[in-house]
This record gives sequence, structure tokens and C-alpha cells, in this order.
Amino acid sequence: MAFPATYNFSYYREDTYEFVIRPKNSDGSAFNLDGYTADFFIANVRGSTGTQYEAQAVVDDVNNLVTCTILPGVGGQLTPGTFVYDVQIDSGASLSFTLVTGNITVTEQVSGAV
Repeated sequence: MAFPATYNFSYYREDTYEFVIRPKNSDGSAFNLDGYTADFFIANVRGSTGTQYEAQAVVDDVNNLVTCTILPGVGGQLTPGTFVYDVQIDSGASLSFTLVTGNITVTEQVSGAV
């Protein structure tokens, strides 16, 4: 695995947002995800001192992809502004790779509780 890819995106607060990662080996072939789990963390700052939110990351080891989802329950905790995130995979056997990192710009929704 190489240095993580960067993917910055905008998010509309409390919506469902999904993206798919297809990890590759250095030769361009699909990275075998058999035995891996994934984590998708969002935070207000980089490092361990900020407030972190755990979003959903699901490994499909048949198709060698990771589906990342911000569900409304997590997205509702993100206030308007900029957050950081990363998606990591872990084999449980001391192998851990960060696949993607970036910034999320959160926009407040129009509708909501009155």
C-alpha cells in the first residue's frame, strides 16, 4: 500500500452519504481484503485529542471493496464547518493501512426541528 489517497467532499447535515473504495496493489491489481475489517472515523481535528465520530465502513472481501457510509445519526452530530476523516483497514495480524483521508465540509440543512 502507498500513502493514503486524499478525497475531500461536502456533506449535507443529517443526510446519508456513501462512497466506495477499491484498494489496489502497487501493480494495479485488486488488493485482497480477505480477513480485513475497516474503520471510518471523523473528527474535529487530527490526532487523538479531538472529538471523534465513528461512521460505517463495511468490507466486501468477495469484490475487494470498502463501502463507507455516514448515516443520519452520525451526520446529525456534525455541526456546520470542516471536519477531517480517515478510513483504515486492519487484518488483526499487525497489518493496518490507511486507505483514504481528507476533509469534510458540512452544510446545515434547511429543514429540521422547530
